[in-house]
Amino acid sequence: MRKIFLSCMALSIAAGSMAQGGGNRGGGGGQFGGGAPAPNAGIATATPTQDARTAAFNIPFNPDQTVVSDHEVTIKGNKIPYKATAGTMPVWDADGKVQAGVFFIYYERTDIKDKATRPLVISFNGGPGTPSVWMELGYTGPRMLNIDDEGYPVQPYGLRDNPHSILDVADIVYVDPVNTGFSRPVSKDIPLTTFFGVRADVKYLSEWVNTFVSRMNRWASPKYLIGESYGTGRVSAMALELQNAHWMFINGVILVSPTTLGIERDGPMEQALRLPYMAATAWYHKALPSDLQKKDLTDYLPEVENFTINELIPSLAKGGFLEASKRKEIAAKYARYSGLPEKVVLNNNLDISTNLFWKELLRDKGFTVGRLDSRYKGIDRKDGGESPDFNAELLSWEHSFTPAINMYLRDELKYKTDARYYMFGPTNPWDRTNDRSGENLRQAMAENPYLHVLIQSGYYDGACDYFNAKYSMWQMDPSGKLKDRFSWEGYRSGHMMYLRKPDLETSNQSLRNFIKKTTPKADQPAKY
Repeated sequence: MRKIFLSCMALSIAAGSMAQGGGNRGGGGGQFGGGAPAPNAGIATATPTQDARTAAFNIPFNPDQTVVSDHEVTIKGNKIPYKATAGTMPVWDADGKVQAGVFFIYYERTDIKDKATRPLVISFNGGPGTPSVWMELGYTGPRMLNIDDEGYPVQPYGLRDNPHSILDVADIVYVDPVNTGFSRPVSKDIPLTTFFGVRADVKYLSEWVNTFVSRMNRWASPKYLIGESYGTGRVSAMALELQNAHWMFINGVILVSPTTLGIERDGPMEQALRLPYMAATAWYHKALPSDLQKKDLTDYLPEVENFTINELIPSLAKGGFLEASKRKEIAAKYARYSGLPEKVVLNNNLDISTNLFWKELLRDKGFTVGRLDSRYKGIDRKDGGESPDFNAELLSWEHSFTPAINMYLRDELKYKTDARYYMFGPTNPWDRTNDRSGENLRQAMAENPYLHVLIQSGYYDGACDYFNAKYSMWQMDPSGKLKDRFSWEGYRSGHMMYLRKPDLETSNQSLRNFIKKTTPKADQPAKY
């Protein structure tokens, strides 16, 4: 059932498009910030021209309006009634002037009377420059896009109920930062530095969350932040910002395919940490020697991780002074685990870039492998070269997600607008300085005994790889005093591990378990 209610002003004046100022994937690929080639490097987006900015503001835009509809979904065999609120909510400056309207979709279970004990999950994706569509229609929301069991597009495009959504145990709000989705500044005169930067992003979105929680009467609720890719740095820093600037304390932070979180790993460390991901990808494509190939993935990877920590890093640290015999030995093992020719490893001084790996692994078969999900294969103009022509997985995801979100918003949620929904919006230049998000999260955990962290990674993600995620977790708290509040999980897929049907079920169940475990009992004090 779908009853529609309009609030504020008519939806005919909903968010305006940026005309030709839309995002550009560029060569960096994904939402999708990542470890390699540059720490936290997100998608390359186009800087909008002045004409494009002006065109956007010629279209009427209301930064404070919503449309509400009633629905029902069956999760784990139980019917869950809920209402969906889609619309914009303002961002104000220090003088109380509206600077932007942030688009959101809020799902609230309607048969729950006590909101004080009902968890609220606040969901962000990454880029920077991409909206929350990916986790909303791919992972945790009550509706999901129509794809095959491995996550590939199928036609006709459409949506179906998500039987694994976490809406049975928590309400969810999906938030689109400025210049993503339908979110926009209200004027071309507002400096983009207000929104586009590591610290600026955290500051205004935390202010917005405060407004949302107040308007929706959710101050009493246990609260969780979930972020994917660049969104992991966002929510890590927001945990501290909400705590210290808004006196809002979070119960859990969930990091899906995390970036490097501002944790340094230059030189030999950065070079070496890529190998376990490469080893997983080579296993998937059956590019390993037979004795390794016959092992199960999770039985095989600890061997590679041990080699990486105990042999590869010390060898790379010696650089050109590594003994020739040892260099040959390390190169042979590197080739054995990565599926690459030993000569290629030696020619690159034991330092294989991910770009070269994506090009080289299946070169003899005429394919490249994907960046964000290396199960996907691409075809280049020529087999020569040192990097792929395009990101095969990202194009596949755009193929399936873009029709689905536009159909969903306009047809099911009745959010009527002529605006372009930005899958990738113009957010350049982005100020990447002062990224201390990992340390921010550690401090938030130290200050708040309730706060726990769950990390989820796909083994075949080459942008935000699983072993770098483990390394970040190990390094985030050097004292080790908080390690019992961290947990990490690996999945047999890529950046959006939930697109693979078996992982959709298990990863959502993991979120469900995490929320239940970390929601305190009524008599449980927050103390050490």
